Amino acid sequence: MIRRWAAAIAPAWTIVLVNLLSIPSASAAPVQAAVTASRVLVMPFESDTREPRAYWLGEGSAVMLSDSLLALGLPVMLRDERVHSFELLRVPLVAGLSHATIIRVGQVVGVSQLIVGSFALAGDTLTVRAKSIAVNTGLTGTEMMESGPLSQIFELYDRLAVRLVPGAAAPAQTSHPPTAAFEQFVKGLLAQKPATKLAFLAESLRLSPSLHRAHLAAWEVHNDLGEHEQALASARAVPADDRLGRQARFLASISLLELKRYRESFDELTKLNTEQRDATLLNNLGVVQLRRPAGSGGGRASSYFNEAAGLDEADSFFNLGYAYWLDGDASAAVMWLREAVRRNPADHAAHYVLAVALAAVGNPVEAGRERDLAKQLSSTYAEWEAKARAGTVPAGLERVRTTLGLPDALRVETVIGAAGQREQQQLASFHLDAGRRAFETEHDAEAVTQLRRVVYLAPYDHDAHLLLGRVYLRGGRLSDAIDALKISIWSSDTVAARLVLAEAYEKAGMVMEARRELQAVLVRDGSNAEARQRLDRLAGR
Repeated sequence: MIRRWAAAIAPAWTIVLVNLLSIPSASAAPVQAAVTASRVLVMPFESDTREPRAYWLGEGSAVMLSDSLLALGLPVMLRDERVHSFELLRVPLVAGLSHATIIRVGQVVGVSQLIVGSFALAGDTLTVRAKSIAVNTGLTGTEMMESGPLSQIFELYDRLAVRLVPGAAAPAQTSHPPTAAFEQFVKGLLAQKPATKLAFLAESLRLSPSLHRAHLAAWEVHNDLGEHEQALASARAVPADDRLGRQARFLASISLLELKRYRESFDELTKLNTEQRDATLLNNLGVVQLRRPAGSGGGRASSYFNEAAGLDEADSFFNLGYAYWLDGDASAAVMWLREAVRRNPADHAAHYVLAVALAAVGNPVEAGRERDLAKQLSSTYAEWEAKARAGTVPAGLERVRTTLGLPDALRVETVIGAAGQREQQQLASFHLDAGRRAFETEHDAEAVTQLRRVVYLAPYDHDAHLLLGRVYLRGGRLSDAIDALKISIWSSDTVAARLVLAEAYEKAGMVMEARRELQAVLVRDGSNAEARQRLDRLAGR
């Protein structure tokens, strides 16, 4: 799934600080209906039964309870967002994670309440238990229990949702698919092989043709496989007046784009955006215009990316800079690509295109730094340069987004307007100190928030990236740690950063890379006992 970055441009005379983890105070009581600042995350339920036929109920419980809480008006994180968030955090999306792990995830993704639970199936009787956890305190609410026949599973979760929300009335009666159809749908979500996923989803639709969320799940499988005709058919199987109709039309527009039916894609995206303006629609309109033949009409790609960037999404900053470069406006490309790397310092494509644009405007020193950093973050660009003409960038870097109307799950980030360099450095120093204190006291979520603010203000502050690397390493986010540490070393090559990077490589099982970093330390400091001991330990591996 495509990354979703929240971003905005503040006036040059103001600095807007928005806490990445804006978590309101909460008690250990059940989920409060008044929660509006952030959302509720329902985790897959654990199984109290050994029956193989019940395996689907772990994820099914999370989906059904989320639906029931949404019907009560709570802002619940949707499954796609939950899966995407866990993928980016490199946390397995399974039941049975420790409370400490899911609380840390909840802090990072900006939810205020977690719901965990378990289920037991005895014959045809299902018993479910659930409780809430307040993210900011870690305190748990009273465990609620409901039991009933499997054939009334949706009503059971509706009752459980009402008990978790004090004062809530039972949701209005809604039609539910047959239990057997919903079971096949969830099994399709859980299956690993595409063919198996599609078989389960087809069976769910055979049992319940109106289960249109199965069509959307099938679209995702076909889209991932590059089967865009089949993906288009799946999206168009959802009636336009269905509650999922807008999402289905949006997915159809992506399939049309991939099929190079640009006019149809453009028209559908334009209609959707006229009905309800959205940065994702504007971004994809820009992609359509970027790919259409010259003279097709409809406006410049950069205009759509510019409008999208004014709403949110750092990917639109990249697309805008990339479009300006393709238009031959290197100065504008530099300006917007700087914004892209400011918001996501590990964006190797943005660093590389920025390097080429900087060289074009006569800034070879900074261009060299950006190019070196891009190559450290990805080997793609060294391979590209070996066969490409100087001053060119890879084609097809524009970014299509496949989620509509969803808030950013991971980078609900501080938005800070441009300010004078002195003010920025002072503010960066303040947040670096705060991030260091949070790191030392193991308040990792707060440390990440503060350090991301530093990186926004000073994208190449080596201390900030080193601390971020240590925080990510402690949290098991090895890929993120390696990226942050590479940037730290590129900004200022220190022994401390190389030692931490070696540790990250070792934990990731990249023994050769770990040895290389330790050997680099010993070249600079032959008496470094820690590097020597660790290198000796790796000798037999």
